[in-house]
Amino acid sequence: MAPLAESLPPAAKPHEPEDHCHDSECDIHDDIDIDSGHTSDNDHHELENTLSRVSSGPPYSVFSKGMIRWIVAMNTVAAFISPITANIYFPAIPTLSHDLGVSASQINLTLTTYMIFQGLAPTIFGEFGDIAGRRPTFIIAFIIYLGANVGLALQRNYAALLVLRMLQSGGSSGTIALVYAVVADIAPSSERGKYMGIVGSGITIGPAVGPVIGGLLNAYLDWPWIFWFLIILTSAWLVPYILTVPETARKVVGNGSVPPQGWNRTLVDYLRFRNQHVSREGQPKQKIPIPNPLNTLKVFRNKNMAMILLYNATLYIGFNTVTATLATQFKAIYGYDDLTLGLLYLPIGGATTIASIGGGFIADWNFRRIAKKIGVKIDRKRGADMANFPVEKARIQIIAPLIFIGAAALIGYGWALERQVSVAVPLVLSFFIGLCVTWPFQIMNLLIVDSNPGAPATATAANNLVRCLLGAGATAAIQPLISAVGRGWAYTLLALLFTLPSPVLWVIVKNGPRWRRERLERLEEEEKRRAEDSEKLEVPLGDAEPRVSGCH
Repeated sequence: MAPLAESLPPAAKPHEPEDHCHDSECDIHDDIDIDSGHTSDNDHHELENTLSRVSSGPPYSVFSKGMIRWIVAMNTVAAFISPITANIYFPAIPTLSHDLGVSASQINLTLTTYMIFQGLAPTIFGEFGDIAGRRPTFIIAFIIYLGANVGLALQRNYAALLVLRMLQSGGSSGTIALVYAVVADIAPSSERGKYMGIVGSGITIGPAVGPVIGGLLNAYLDWPWIFWFLIILTSAWLVPYILTVPETARKVVGNGSVPPQGWNRTLVDYLRFRNQHVSREGQPKQKIPIPNPLNTLKVFRNKNMAMILLYNATLYIGFNTVTATLATQFKAIYGYDDLTLGLLYLPIGGATTIASIGGGFIADWNFRRIAKKIGVKIDRKRGADMANFPVEKARIQIIAPLIFIGAAALIGYGWALERQVSVAVPLVLSFFIGLCVTWPFQIMNLLIVDSNPGAPATATAANNLVRCLLGAGATAAIQPLISAVGRGWAYTLLALLFTLPSPVLWVIVKNGPRWRRERLERLEEEEKRRAEDSEKLEVPLGDAEPRVSGCH
């Protein structure tokens, strides 16, 4: 556990933090020359506004480096729990089928329903986390998850297994949208890549180590211990989280300097603000918001987001179908036992870890490189005003070559299985699939958060919805496809699925900044109209409800 005393930032005077969307992260030099040899009057006006914000804006986050590392570490473990829950179950499928007296296809149905709820749950928890805060949302989700695991460990009935697996998926998967949102809360875009990579490694490691752990538990302790293990793991995470991890949602605590209320407060918050008097007079009691899952669909109204989400889903399908079929294909071809099959996930798992963490650091490097090239000075302490920064180029530029290398590896993997060559060949190719397909997937996740600073959890929930629903369909279709056309052509089609639409990335790079500016202008107009409507109510100033400003 991080030393909490060293991690505590000094108590800050309560203030109304600036809107997350308008915090400045980049100092733009007066001599900037991007597209031509001169700047227009409008450009000079924009630069003056930016510079004025830089000089007076508050820091992006008041949390110390030690506390930020602790928050990121706890989020990495939280991100690990959902994917390991999905994949730790695989080695126990034959045993469960025998013990419950049902067919393997009926057990496989629990995988499909798990993935469906994996896509739906974040649409509820994501918006709830953006409004009510990350802490209460995490706690509610994991309490549901713990209850489902207790039931799964004790049940001996197929119907109970099916229902409780859906409940288990709803609890664990609801946190996926939150882990990336927390990174957006505490890290500006110039430093976000490395933290997103570290948190994303939890998501990518889970599918690799899950079957190994599940195979060991099933072989030596029987399948109920899979769920007891998940209970122990989650409890060991939940207790320190409740006690020490502070609220980060910017609509609740701003940049961390606004004292949280009620269920958003931790023991750490009590220590931080114990000597600070905060008047609560005139403020209404904290209300529990009712999330609307349909709000997640509003993300698709933005052209760049619709393209990003759909293309990112094709990358996920390419990677997920390999991990979902690896055990069955290697068992059919090479005849390995369940424990060995679990170990075969280590090459692709190691590659995804390298891609996630290494890709995050390289994303930050490329961000700084482009900023220097166009004359933008990075301010690491301020919030982000990315309206005029080509963030799409900074993110996508580094992944384009990897997509084609990953496609070549996937095609080679399919034909290696088709020809039943030495097991070393498909294992090496699986490493490159994990490296070159997962890397672009993680960078696209980063771009999703960059493009939605006001509601990152809702945007991530939309991403999760698309990838999981399409992934569930692909997982159900891959085995019939292999039976129909063979392994070689089946994996070739999967590679083409994310290679042929790749030109959409060029469209995003070219038009993304303009689409973001247009969206920001629409949001500002809507905010202005709401402010005018509020003024018509003629509410006395002293009775007005103070609130933390956020992106809308």
